[in-house]
Amino acid sequence: MTARRVVLTGIGVLSSIGNGVTEFTRGLREGRCGAGPITRFDSTGFRRQLAHEVHDFTPSAWVRHTPAEQLGRATQFSVAAARMAVSDAGLDPADLRGGPGLVTVGTTDGEADALDRLVEAQANGTEPAGLDPVGVGRLAAHRLALAVVKELRLPRAVPSVLGTACAAGNYAVGDGYDAVRSGEAEWALVGGADALTRRTFAGFHRLGLVASDRCRPFDADREGLLTAEGAGILLLESLDSARARGARIYAELLGYGLNCDAHHPTAPNMDSVAQVMRLALADAGVKPEEVDLVSAHGTGTPTNDVTEIRAVRQVFGDRPPRTVALKSMLGHSMGAASALGAAASALALTHGFIPPTVNHRSTDPECPVDCVPNHAVEADLRVVVNNGLAFGGNNAAVVLGRHEET
Repeated sequence: MTARRVVLTGIGVLSSIGNGVTEFTRGLREGRCGAGPITRFDSTGFRRQLAHEVHDFTPSAWVRHTPAEQLGRATQFSVAAARMAVSDAGLDPADLRGGPGLVTVGTTDGEADALDRLVEAQANGTEPAGLDPVGVGRLAAHRLALAVVKELRLPRAVPSVLGTACAAGNYAVGDGYDAVRSGEAEWALVGGADALTRRTFAGFHRLGLVASDRCRPFDADREGLLTAEGAGILLLESLDSARARGARIYAELLGYGLNCDAHHPTAPNMDSVAQVMRLALADAGVKPEEVDLVSAHGTGTPTNDVTEIRAVRQVFGDRPPRTVALKSMLGHSMGAASALGAAASALALTHGFIPPTVNHRSTDPECPVDCVPNHAVEADLRVVVNNGLAFGGNNAAVVLGRHEET
């Protein structure tokens, strides 16, 4: 059977720079930075006090068939972004019920926020009779995908959750791409979701990786990352399906690559990062010189940035494509990060611009790339590589192309 071409026709986004595709696009163009004081948990005692939170989010507007309080925040994000993606694609959930589909959501923490709150209540003695059963019911990570299936009432959809940490969003995109191009699924809702958690913030803080004011990827004075929350869910379908219904097409999924080197618990491996980009390009049938933009993992930590840029130059040579770091605007939203990167890449292809790397002052000589500092630029983009790198050497790269009718 000939592999089907796969296109992206719907985008759902929750982020610190805007919710929904219109506001998210505007935030990317304007170079907004969503950093602010932490309100999701008590950060008293931490030396660093900033993160990227999602604002203006009302769960009941999106969760309609389950009491919203029964779902953890990350699951609420997943449901909301999935509904947004379906609507953005010009579809009703009923339109997806006739054929087999896939719902795959990547995450780092699942519902660790709910667990944090249960542990806090126990530690403070505010629940002496035992754990709150509603709170316990929020914990199961599989609900990030299952709740989407239940809320949108998709009886023929297969739900799954991937826990490959900060690359999980790209892993999910690859899963949906395989299912649609093989004909196993008629459509796929894929991406990532994570809520801000004390546990993850404390972990990065203990490692000395949290910035004092802003995330500054590739900058000579960068201090580290800022943790974040959000969700990015993409609706994928075959090109034939999209054409048949006259859908707007954001981008074509051209290919992806995965690897896991297990090189180190936290430090990325240059050769492995280079290899995952080569795998993605080979799957896409794209030559390095055909790539116009790299959406980097770009955490703003000293080790990650240098390693990733060296890998980019290993693949693309001494004059690599422009390489931007969206975490300067969005923060590090863990399992949602590369899904938001894929959404931003598709929007850049559609609207002909490159989102900037904001908060930039001077480029580190060890990161010699054009990171498009501080201001978006107009650009005629045809191919974008979107990277997601995770602890333990779980790496994923997705290649997106501008769709042009022939």
